[in-house]
Amino acid sequence: MPGYSVDRARAMSDKEVAALLDTTNGLISLENMEHADDIMLELAGIVDRDRVTVGGVVDTRNAKKPLSTNVQVTGRTFEGKISTHTFTLGDETSMAANVCGPAFGYLKAGIELHQRGIYGLFTAAEIMPKFVR
Repeated sequence: MPGYSVDRARAMSDKEVAALLDTTNGLISLENMEHADDIMLELAGIVDRDRVTVGGVVDTRNAKKPLSTNVQVTGRTFEGKISTHTFTLGDETSMAANVCGPAFGYLKAGIELHQRGIYGLFTAAEIMPKFVR
């Protein structure tokens, strides 16, 4: 959150967190947050992690998403042109579905790899489709 660091947040008491959420009606805006997406995209060979930013709005009091989930991907096409692709996850999905759906998909892929005798530590970067350069 703007104005907060991990250390500052960690030092807050439950009472201070509750007071902060009262002033924002339970909404918190996150910017430049740590997230696995940057590491996975780098491991997949798509983009350096320092070119990935993640942020959003979290409603701590409601299961319904406060805003539509929009994703923008900007990059160079195989034709050498720069293009931005934007997609919106449907509002009928919950935040839990946005997180748990892919997590269960990766778990299923992990189980299938395990059943085939393939073991180790994998991220989505090893399992997701690869891109042509």
